[in-house]
Amino acid sequence: MSDGLVVVDKPGGLTSHDVVARVRRLAGTRKVGHAGTLDPMATGVLVLGTGRATRLLGHLMLTEKAYDATIRLGVSTVTDDAEGDVLTVAPVDGIDEEQVREALARFVGDIEQVPTAVSAVKVDGKRSYQRVREGEEVALEARPVTIHELTVGAVRRSSGEGPASVDVDVALRCSSGTYVRAIARDLGAALGVGGHLTALRRTAVGPYRLPDARTLDQLAEQFSVMPLADAARAAFPSYDLDAEQAQAVRYGRPLPLELDILTAVFAPDGEFLALYAPRDGAARAVAVFVG
Repeated sequence: MSDGLVVVDKPGGLTSHDVVARVRRLAGTRKVGHAGTLDPMATGVLVLGTGRATRLLGHLMLTEKAYDATIRLGVSTVTDDAEGDVLTVAPVDGIDEEQVREALARFVGDIEQVPTAVSAVKVDGKRSYQRVREGEEVALEARPVTIHELTVGAVRRSSGEGPASVDVDVALRCSSGTYVRAIARDLGAALGVGGHLTALRRTAVGPYRLPDARTLDQLAEQFSVMPLADAARAAFPSYDLDAEQAQAVRYGRPLPLELDILTAVFAPDGEFLALYAPRDGAARAVAVFVG
Protein backbone atom coordinates (compact mmCIF):
# COMPACT_ATOMS: atom_id res chain seq x y z
CA MET A 1 0.00 0.00 0.00
CA SER A 2 1.40 3.38 -1.03
CA ASP A 3 1.03 6.64 0.87
CA GLY A 4 -0.67 9.31 -1.21
CA LEU A 5 -3.85 10.94 -2.41
CA VAL A 6 -6.61 9.35 -4.42
CA VAL A 7 -8.68 11.90 -6.34
CA VAL A 8 -11.96 10.12 -7.05
CA ASP A 9 -14.67 11.09 -9.53
CA LYS A 10 -17.52 10.16 -7.19
CA PRO A 11 -20.63 8.70 -8.84
CA GLY A 12 -24.13 9.71 -7.86
CA GLY A 13 -26.01 7.58 -5.37
CA LEU A 14 -23.04 6.82 -3.11
CA THR A 15 -22.14 8.61 0.11
CA SER A 16 -18.59 9.79 0.64
CA HIS A 17 -18.27 7.07 3.29
CA ASP A 18 -19.32 4.48 0.69
CA VAL A 19 -16.45 5.68 -1.51
CA VAL A 20 -14.00 5.48 1.41
CA ALA A 21 -15.11 1.88 2.05
CA ARG A 22 -14.52 0.99 -1.64
CA VAL A 23 -11.07 2.55 -1.64
CA ARG A 24 -10.17 0.75 1.60
CA ARG A 25 -10.86 -2.56 -0.13
CA LEU A 26 -8.97 -1.56 -3.27
CA ALA A 27 -5.99 -0.24 -1.29
CA GLY A 28 -5.97 -3.18 1.12
CA THR A 29 -5.92 -0.93 4.19
CA ARG A 30 -8.33 0.68 6.60
CA LYS A 31 -6.09 3.75 6.77
CA VAL A 32 -8.09 5.83 4.30
CA GLY A 33 -9.62 9.24 5.01
CA HIS A 34 -11.38 11.98 3.06
CA ALA A 35 -10.94 15.74 2.83
CA GLY A 36 -14.55 16.90 2.87
CA THR A 37 -17.71 15.09 1.81
CA LEU A 38 -20.11 15.20 -1.11
CA ASP A 39 -23.86 14.58 -0.87
CA PRO A 40 -25.05 11.24 -2.32
CA MET A 41 -26.76 13.06 -5.21
CA ALA A 42 -23.57 14.94 -6.12
CA THR A 43 -20.80 13.70 -8.38
CA GLY A 44 -17.24 14.77 -9.02
CA VAL A 45 -14.02 15.47 -7.16
CA LEU A 46 -13.60 13.75 -3.80
CA VAL A 47 -10.09 13.82 -2.31
CA LEU A 48 -9.02 10.79 -0.25
CA GLY A 49 -5.74 9.97 1.46
CA THR A 50 -4.13 6.60 2.12
CA GLY A 51 -1.50 5.67 4.71
CA ARG A 52 0.58 8.62 5.90
CA ALA A 53 -1.34 10.92 3.57
CA THR A 54 -4.33 10.74 5.93
CA ARG A 55 -2.29 13.02 8.22
CA LEU A 56 -1.89 15.45 5.33
CA LEU A 57 -5.63 15.80 4.71
CA GLY A 58 -6.28 18.07 7.67
CA HIS A 59 -3.61 20.51 6.51
CA LEU A 60 -4.56 20.72 2.84
CA MET A 61 -5.43 24.23 1.67
CA LEU A 62 -8.76 23.21 0.16
CA THR A 63 -10.29 26.63 0.70
CA GLU A 64 -11.70 27.02 -2.81
CA LYS A 65 -14.07 24.67 -4.60
CA ALA A 66 -15.76 24.71 -7.99
CA TYR A 67 -19.06 23.23 -9.12
CA ASP A 68 -21.36 22.83 -12.09
CA ALA A 69 -24.99 22.78 -11.01
CA THR A 70 -28.57 22.90 -12.26
CA ILE A 71 -31.19 24.86 -10.31
CA ARG A 72 -34.92 24.26 -10.83
CA LEU A 73 -37.15 27.25 -10.19
CA GLY A 74 -40.84 26.89 -9.37
CA VAL A 75 -40.50 24.00 -6.91
CA SER A 76 -39.02 24.02 -3.40
CA THR A 77 -38.17 20.90 -1.40
CA VAL A 78 -37.46 19.97 2.22
CA THR A 79 -33.79 19.27 1.45
CA ASP A 80 -33.29 22.06 -1.12
CA ASP A 81 -32.39 19.36 -3.66
CA ALA A 82 -34.15 16.74 -5.77
CA GLU A 83 -33.97 14.07 -3.05
CA GLY A 84 -36.38 15.84 -0.71
CA ASP A 85 -40.18 15.98 -0.57
CA VAL A 86 -41.82 18.87 -2.38
CA LEU A 87 -42.77 21.81 -0.16
CA THR A 88 -44.20 24.34 -2.59
CA VAL A 89 -45.05 24.66 -6.27
CA ALA A 90 -45.41 28.12 -7.84
CA PRO A 91 -46.13 29.34 -11.39
CA VAL A 92 -43.05 30.50 -13.31
CA ASP A 93 -44.81 32.19 -16.24
CA GLY A 94 -43.51 35.59 -15.16
CA ILE A 95 -39.87 34.48 -14.78
CA ASP A 96 -37.58 35.40 -17.67
CA GLU A 97 -33.87 34.87 -18.31
CA GLU A 98 -32.90 38.47 -17.55
CA GLN A 99 -34.51 38.28 -14.10
CA VAL A 100 -32.66 35.05 -13.36
CA ARG A 101 -29.29 36.48 -14.39
CA GLU A 102 -29.82 39.70 -12.43
CA ALA A 103 -30.84 37.78 -9.30
CA LEU A 104 -27.85 35.43 -9.47
CA ALA A 105 -25.43 38.34 -9.96
CA ARG A 106 -26.35 39.50 -6.43
CA PHE A 107 -24.91 36.28 -4.98
CA VAL A 108 -21.36 37.02 -6.16
CA GLY A 109 -18.89 38.25 -3.55
CA ASP A 110 -18.88 38.04 0.24
CA ILE A 111 -22.36 37.07 1.39
CA GLU A 112 -24.14 35.78 4.48
CA GLN A 113 -25.63 32.34 3.81
CA VAL A 114 -27.95 30.26 5.96
CA PRO A 115 -26.90 26.60 5.54
CA THR A 116 -29.55 24.19 4.32
CA ALA A 117 -31.45 22.62 7.21
CA VAL A 118 -30.34 19.11 6.21
CA SER A 119 -26.67 19.98 6.52
CA ALA A 120 -24.09 18.47 8.85
CA VAL A 121 -23.96 21.66 10.93
CA LYS A 122 -24.27 20.77 14.61
CA VAL A 123 -27.08 22.23 16.74
CA ASP A 124 -26.56 21.59 20.46
CA GLY A 125 -24.30 18.64 19.67
CA LYS A 126 -26.57 16.99 17.10
CA ARG A 127 -26.33 17.24 13.30
CA SER A 128 -28.96 19.48 11.79
CA TYR A 129 -30.05 16.80 9.31
CA GLN A 130 -30.69 14.38 12.19
CA ARG A 131 -32.99 16.89 13.84
CA VAL A 132 -34.89 17.42 10.58
CA ARG A 133 -35.31 13.67 10.11
CA GLU A 134 -36.75 13.49 13.62
CA GLY A 135 -39.39 16.05 12.70
CA GLU A 136 -37.83 19.12 14.29
CA GLU A 137 -37.88 22.55 12.71
CA VAL A 138 -34.30 23.79 12.55
CA ALA A 139 -33.31 27.45 12.17
CA LEU A 140 -29.60 27.80 11.46
CA GLU A 141 -27.66 31.03 11.73
CA ALA A 142 -26.23 32.73 8.67
CA ARG A 143 -22.50 32.47 8.15
CA PRO A 144 -20.10 34.30 5.84
CA VAL A 145 -19.12 32.61 2.57
CA THR A 146 -17.56 33.92 -0.63
CA ILE A 147 -18.75 33.28 -4.16
CA HIS A 148 -15.68 34.17 -6.22
CA GLU A 149 -17.34 33.65 -9.59
CA LEU A 150 -20.78 32.56 -10.79
CA THR A 151 -21.44 32.03 -14.48
CA VAL A 152 -24.97 31.47 -15.77
CA GLY A 153 -25.32 29.04 -18.65
CA ALA A 154 -28.58 27.86 -20.21
CA VAL A 155 -31.91 29.06 -18.83
CA ARG A 156 -34.71 26.85 -20.15
CA ARG A 157 -38.33 26.00 -19.42
CA SER A 158 -39.27 22.43 -18.58
CA SER A 159 -41.16 20.48 -21.21
CA GLY A 160 -41.76 17.17 -19.44
CA GLU A 161 -44.28 15.88 -16.93
CA GLY A 162 -44.89 17.54 -13.59
CA PRO A 163 -45.30 21.20 -12.69
CA ALA A 164 -43.94 23.83 -15.05
CA SER A 165 -40.50 25.01 -14.01
CA VAL A 166 -37.39 26.86 -15.18
CA ASP A 167 -34.00 25.12 -15.13
CA VAL A 168 -30.83 27.19 -14.78
CA ASP A 169 -27.32 25.84 -15.40
CA VAL A 170 -24.58 27.55 -13.40
CA ALA A 171 -20.84 27.19 -12.82
CA LEU A 172 -19.29 28.67 -9.69
CA ARG A 173 -16.11 29.01 -7.68
CA CYS A 174 -16.68 29.47 -3.98
CA SER A 175 -15.15 29.26 -0.53
CA SER A 176 -15.20 26.06 1.47
CA GLY A 177 -18.39 25.84 3.51
CA THR A 178 -20.63 27.22 0.76
CA TYR A 179 -23.87 25.28 0.22
CA VAL A 180 -24.85 25.25 -3.45
CA ARG A 181 -28.26 23.91 -2.41
CA ALA A 182 -28.73 27.06 -0.37
CA ILE A 183 -28.01 29.19 -3.45
CA ALA A 184 -30.79 27.31 -5.29
CA ARG A 185 -33.14 27.84 -2.35
CA ASP A 186 -32.28 31.53 -2.01
CA LEU A 187 -32.53 32.21 -5.75
CA GLY A 188 -36.03 30.71 -5.73
CA ALA A 189 -36.94 32.83 -2.71
CA ALA A 190 -35.57 36.01 -4.32
CA LEU A 191 -37.74 35.39 -7.41
CA GLY A 192 -40.75 34.42 -5.30
CA VAL A 193 -41.23 30.97 -6.85
CA GLY A 194 -39.07 28.62 -4.76
CA GLY A 195 -36.15 26.61 -6.04
CA HIS A 196 -34.03 23.53 -5.49
CA LEU A 197 -30.95 21.81 -6.89
CA THR A 198 -31.42 19.00 -9.42
CA ALA A 199 -27.77 18.30 -10.32
CA LEU A 200 -24.40 19.03 -8.72
CA ARG A 201 -20.94 18.12 -9.99
CA ARG A 202 -17.82 19.24 -8.13
CA THR A 203 -15.15 20.10 -10.65
CA ALA A 204 -12.33 21.16 -8.31
CA VAL A 205 -11.21 21.04 -4.68
CA GLY A 206 -8.26 23.33 -4.11
CA PRO A 207 -5.62 22.38 -6.71
CA TYR A 208 -7.19 18.98 -7.47
CA ARG A 209 -9.45 18.98 -10.52
CA LEU A 210 -11.56 16.60 -12.57
CA PRO A 211 -8.71 15.76 -14.99
CA ASP A 212 -6.83 14.45 -11.92
CA ALA A 213 -9.78 12.28 -10.85
CA ARG A 214 -10.42 8.61 -11.58
CA THR A 215 -13.67 6.68 -11.39
CA LEU A 216 -14.10 3.76 -9.03
CA ASP A 217 -14.16 1.42 -12.03
CA GLN A 218 -10.81 2.79 -13.23
CA LEU A 219 -9.35 2.38 -9.73
CA ALA A 220 -10.64 -1.20 -9.60
CA GLU A 221 -8.82 -1.99 -12.85
CA GLN A 222 -5.57 -0.35 -11.76
CA PHE A 223 -5.29 1.13 -8.30
CA SER A 224 -2.71 3.85 -7.81
CA VAL A 225 -2.25 6.98 -5.74
CA MET A 226 -0.85 10.45 -6.30
CA PRO A 227 2.51 10.19 -4.49
CA LEU A 228 2.76 12.12 -1.24
CA ALA A 229 5.47 14.41 -2.64
CA ASP A 230 3.37 15.32 -5.71
CA ALA A 231 0.30 15.93 -3.55
CA ALA A 232 2.23 18.21 -1.21
CA ARG A 233 3.81 20.21 -4.05
CA ALA A 234 0.38 20.71 -5.62
CA ALA A 235 -1.24 21.96 -2.41
CA PHE A 236 1.48 24.01 -0.66
CA PRO A 237 4.34 26.35 -1.42
CA SER A 238 7.47 24.19 -1.48
CA TYR A 239 11.04 24.62 -0.25
CA ASP A 240 13.94 22.36 -1.21
CA LEU A 241 16.40 21.83 1.65
CA ASP A 242 20.08 20.94 1.68
CA ALA A 243 21.27 17.73 3.35
CA GLU A 244 22.00 19.35 6.72
CA GLN A 245 18.60 21.03 6.87
CA ALA A 246 16.87 17.81 5.85
CA GLN A 247 18.54 15.98 8.72
CA ALA A 248 17.32 18.65 11.16
CA VAL A 249 13.78 18.17 9.87
CA ARG A 250 13.92 14.45 10.58
CA TYR A 251 14.30 15.40 14.25
CA GLY A 252 11.58 18.04 14.05
CA ARG A 253 13.99 20.89 14.74
CA PRO A 254 13.32 24.55 13.80
CA LEU A 255 14.89 25.85 10.60
CA PRO A 256 16.38 29.32 9.98
CA LEU A 257 14.09 29.95 7.02
CA GLU A 258 11.93 32.96 6.22
CA LEU A 259 8.54 31.43 5.42
CA ASP A 260 5.33 33.37 4.88
CA ILE A 261 2.80 30.56 5.29
CA LEU A 262 2.54 26.82 5.81
CA THR A 263 5.14 25.29 3.48
CA ALA A 264 6.08 21.78 2.35
CA VAL A 265 9.82 21.07 2.73
CA PHE A 266 11.70 18.48 0.68
CA ALA A 267 14.99 16.60 0.92
CA PRO A 268 17.62 17.05 -1.83
CA ASP A 269 16.39 13.84 -3.49
CA GLY A 270 12.81 15.19 -3.64
CA GLU A 271 11.39 13.25 -0.69
CA PHE A 272 8.59 15.10 1.09
CA LEU A 273 9.67 15.53 4.69
CA ALA A 274 7.33 17.84 6.58
CA LEU A 275 5.11 20.89 6.78
CA TYR A 276 6.73 23.94 8.37
CA ALA A 277 5.19 27.29 9.33
CA PRO A 278 6.59 30.62 10.54
CA ARG A 279 6.43 31.01 14.32
CA ASP A 280 8.49 32.93 16.89
CA GLY A 281 11.03 34.14 14.35
CA ALA A 282 11.80 30.74 12.84
CA ALA A 283 10.30 28.02 10.68
CA ARG A 284 8.89 25.34 12.95
CA ALA A 285 7.50 21.88 12.26
CA VAL A 286 3.71 21.51 12.04
CA ALA A 287 3.73 17.89 10.87
CA VAL A 288 6.70 15.62 10.11
CA PHE A 289 6.13 12.74 7.69
CA VAL A 290 9.45 10.92 8.04
CA GLY A 291 11.27 9.27 10.93
